[in-house]
Amino acid sequence: MKSQRPITSDDEHRVLQFRPRTTPSPAIHRGSGVVQKLHAATPEPLDLSRYEQPRAEPDDFRHRMLANIAALAFTIALTAIGIWLAVSIADLRRTQDCVLMGRRDCVKITTPHI
Repeated sequence: MKSQRPITSDDEHRVLQFRPRTTPSPAIHRGSGVVQKLHAATPEPLDLSRYEQPRAEPDDFRHRMLANIAALAFTIALTAIGIWLAVSIADLRRTQDCVLMGRRDCVKITTPHI
């Protein structure tokens, strides 16, 4: 049995010329107009100073640190509760599987030491 390959024409395959971005590209003709790339007059600095705004009041670092500590404590508590819940659900599932199999010694009984 011969494998059938689709018939392709040379119009489907084109090799595009690679032009690096560092060289200025010539004007591109699209339709009836000419598209040219915009060039900045002077390069802007690469820092974040253009986004800075003057503040009406200074930062309260003590309040910020207390808020960060509260957020960290909340995150730790939420993580601990999540881990406890996962372990508890796994233990309940294990006990339920044991009971559904018909076994009698599913629950651990703790005895005090004398």
